[in-house]
Amino acid sequence: MALTPPPLALYAHFPWCVRKCPYCDFNSHALQGELPVDAYLQALFDDLDAQLPAALDRPLLSVFLGGGTPSLFPPAAIARLLEGVRGRLRLDTGAEITLEANPGTIERGRFAEYRAAGVNRVSLGAQSFGAVQLERLGRIHSADETRHAAEELHAAGLANFNLDLMVGLPGQDPAGALSDVREALALRPAHLSHYQLTLEPGTVFGGLPPPDLPEADAAADMQSACHALLESAGFHQYEVSAWARAGARCTHNLNYWNFGDYLGIGAGAHGKLTSAAGRVERTQREREPRRYLARGARGPAVSWVVRAAELPFEFMMNALRLADGFPLGLYEERTGLPWAAVAARVDGLSERGLVEIRDGRCRATPLGWRFLNECLLAFMDLPRESRRKTGQKTPESSRA
Repeated sequence: MALTPPPLALYAHFPWCVRKCPYCDFNSHALQGELPVDAYLQALFDDLDAQLPAALDRPLLSVFLGGGTPSLFPPAAIARLLEGVRGRLRLDTGAEITLEANPGTIERGRFAEYRAAGVNRVSLGAQSFGAVQLERLGRIHSADETRHAAEELHAAGLANFNLDLMVGLPGQDPAGALSDVREALALRPAHLSHYQLTLEPGTVFGGLPPPDLPEADAAADMQSACHALLESAGFHQYEVSAWARAGARCTHNLNYWNFGDYLGIGAGAHGKLTSAAGRVERTQREREPRRYLARGARGPAVSWVVRAAELPFEFMMNALRLADGFPLGLYEERTGLPWAAVAARVDGLSERGLVEIRDGRCRATPLGWRFLNECLLAFMDLPRESRRKTGQKTPESSRA
């Protein structure tokens, strides 16, 4: 089944941090020595050039500079990168260009200079305003530095910024969790990411959990109280962990959740592209920065075509995170699969009160959001018949 390629975004990964946080499972590495600015920018350009034929002259609706800590790179380097992107791809008018940054001044340049470089949205890693919690999380900034960074963002005309905030932290009680949200609201962000601390395998906390973690039920109660406060302050929860004022939803992340396409450049970056023939291919670049720099433009470290039997799970894993869910037609448009192939699964979840279909849209209910993993399990290992209807080949993963 031929597909119209979905919207296209660009993700660029910057893998270095001043220090690796004990909870972090992203591809980030403590900086050793001097930052290889010029070499890394050239590697990003080579990486992008290698992927241009697959982009089919499609315009970019967003660019996200993530990490790691992209703001370790000076504004002049970010300007060079964005200039190089514009020279290779068409950026939509008003395209969202986000820079992840940490509050500490040693980890970033001045925000006015980043704005002049082309950045029009910033995601600031606050995590907490409690001194004890910041220390336990291994953060190297203070609450005052977060406040100063927010002031600087407003002064630079970058009022469209996100604050990352965690709940369920070591030693945190309900009053502390609510205080964090009030402190964040006082800084007038346009967007807030609010999520529980999780102990991920392979992290320091995953191997040695910190003491004084709130019990799961207590952390959930804290989160519910914080959500009520956010609602009363005019923020709308449009995704499991994302809250926004009117008009400030993150375009780049919405593209992920609506199963859009994205080019991934940089160490460890992931990409997803849909061909006109309906083939969905995923890629991952070399994770380790030195090996990524040495690899050059020889293609992804790993690439694979998503089997048709896996597409329902991959689509639902993203789309059911959205509070408004998705129109039924989007499922067929983005996967090339008939809705009938999953209708019985959806009906089964609906009977259990986990999913609902209303006005032509499918969404998880509040109960379904609480048990989202349970919902997703229903879409794994679909019958072989659903593959044959797509006309797609379903090879196993292959290494480039």
